[in-house]
Amino acid sequence: MGKKALEGIRVIDFSWIGVGPITAMYMGHHGAEIIHIESNTRHDALRHNGPYKMKPDGTFDVGINKSGMFEDNNSNKIGCTLNMGTPQGRDIAKRLIAQGDVLIESFTPKAMRNWGLAYADIIQFKPDIIMISVPIYGQTGPMSMQMGHGVTTPALSGVQYLTGWPDRQPAEIGIPYTDWIAPHFTASFIMAALDYRMRTGKGQYIDLAQLQCAVHSLQEVLLDVSVNGHCPERMGNRNPYTAPHGVYRCRGEERWIAITVFNHPQWLALCKVMDKMEWTQQGSKFRTLLGRLDNEDELDTEINAWTCLYPPEQLMATLQAGGVPAGVVETTQDLYEDPQLKHRHQWWWLEHAELGLASHNSFAFRMSKTPLEVTTPAPLLGEHNEFVYRELLAMNEEEFVEDLVQGVFE
Repeated sequence: MGKKALEGIRVIDFSWIGVGPITAMYMGHHGAEIIHIESNTRHDALRHNGPYKMKPDGTFDVGINKSGMFEDNNSNKIGCTLNMGTPQGRDIAKRLIAQGDVLIESFTPKAMRNWGLAYADIIQFKPDIIMISVPIYGQTGPMSMQMGHGVTTPALSGVQYLTGWPDRQPAEIGIPYTDWIAPHFTASFIMAALDYRMRTGKGQYIDLAQLQCAVHSLQEVLLDVSVNGHCPERMGNRNPYTAPHGVYRCRGEERWIAITVFNHPQWLALCKVMDKMEWTQQGSKFRTLLGRLDNEDELDTEINAWTCLYPPEQLMATLQAGGVPAGVVETTQDLYEDPQLKHRHQWWWLEHAELGLASHNSFAFRMSKTPLEVTTPAPLLGEHNEFVYRELLAMNEEEFVEDLVQGVFE
C-alpha cells in the first residue's frame, strides 16, 4: 500500500461537535495524525447525543463513550483531555501546538483569545502554523461573539425557510445539516494553506464562518431574488421550472420513488413507460411544460395511481432503462444493503471498546495513488493521555503524575 496523502502532518484538534471534528477526521482518514483535545470538565456535546445501542430490555445503553454520532465524527484520532482553565493546561496546549502543523478550533472568538491562543499569540512560538477557526459567524461582525449550532444554522442561512410545504410552517431538517456542508470548504482551505506553506515556508490563518458556507447551497434562490426581486416560497417536493417533480408512493409500507422530468425527451420517455402516450398528443393538458405546471395536482394523482402498483426497486430499473431520472427513496436500513454503496466501500466496521461493532462513513471519492483507511474508532474520553503527554511531549513520570493530581488533565 502506498503512502497516504497527508502522512507526516499533525493536526491539533481543539474543535467539538460537528464541523471541526469532521474536518480533522477527513484529514485523519488520509494519514494525518490527529490529536483531539477534550475536557473532562466540559464534554463535547456529541458525547451526550445519540444514537445509542438498545439493550435487550429495550432501554438504551447510554454512556460518555457510547454516542454513535460522536463515534462517526471522530474516527482515526488520538484523544486526550486537558483542563484549559489552568495555567499548566494552557502551557501544555502551547507545547502541543508547537509540535503541530495545523490547528483547528470551533469556539466563539473570545475562547482562544482568553487562553492566549489567538493566532497572533501562536505565531510568536509557532510562526508556520496553519490555524483555522470554524465558528458559526466567523471572527468579525456584529454577531461574531454569539454561540450557535448546526441545528439553528439552516434557519439562519435561509435553508429552513424553504423547507416544507406551502400551507405549513417551515420544517426543521432534523439534523445539523450544515455541519456536513462546511467541512468540504474547510478541508479544501487547509489543503490550499498546506500547499502554500510547502512552497513558501509560511503558515496562515483561515477565518471561516459556517453560516456563509450554508448560504452557498442557495445559489439559484439568491439569483432569483437579486435579479428578479422574487423571494421563493416553500413548495414541498415541487420545482417551479419542471413537472413532474416529486416523490410518489409505491407498493409496500412507506415505500416511495422520486421522479424528475427536466426536458421534453424525458417527458416522452415517462409517457412511454407508463403507456400514456395520449398525454403527448395535441389537446392534452399535460403535453407542454406549462400545461403540466398548471395541472400539477392532477398529474401527481395520475402518477401516484401508477407507481403504487409496483415496488420502488422495479420502478427505478424500468424508468431508468427508459431514460427517466428516478430513484428509490431509501430508508437508513436500505443504505446498508445498497449494492452500489457496498461496492464503493461506504461503510467501515470497527470494534469500539464500549460501543461494540459500529459502522463508519468513508469518503465519496477515491484517489488512485494514495489510500484511504478508517482504522481506529473514536477515542474514549482521555484514552491516550499517557501517550500524548509521556511520549509526544516527553513528560517525565514526576511531572505527569503531578499534573494529573492537580487536575490539569481534566
